[in-house]
Amino acid sequence: MTTQEKEKQIRKYIDAYNHFDIAGMLANLHEEIHFKNISNGELTLETKGKDTFKVQAEQAKRFFIEREQQIKQLVNEEDKVEVMIDYKGKLAVDLPNGMKAGDWLLLQGKSIFYFAEGKIIGIEDVS
Repeated sequence: MTTQEKEKQIRKYIDAYNHFDIAGMLANLHEEIHFKNISNGELTLETKGKDTFKVQAEQAKRFFIEREQQIKQLVNEEDKVEVMIDYKGKLAVDLPNGMKAGDWLLLQGKSIFYFAEGKIIGIEDVS
């Protein structure tokens, strides 16, 4: 895959994410997608396979009224693309950490995308 093809898939995925479009998120994912969420150095969520990813994505969208990942920078490496992200989400529900519905969750981090057979096969969200 070319760098441009990888970046196009990443941008489509993030746009679908921002619009709560689960089908759009899944469109460029490999059947064996491996997803990890790492927060403060700890693995907080992991899925393996497209079906499991879909279930998690459907569950996660219920937590937000609106959300946006904004790409700040893309760093292409041989086997992956690191995407520096600014994230904001307006909560739809109260969270155990004390945040309330209507509060804004603001994060900075990166998403690392891996590719195989012309599809995204791995995503690591790190914040």
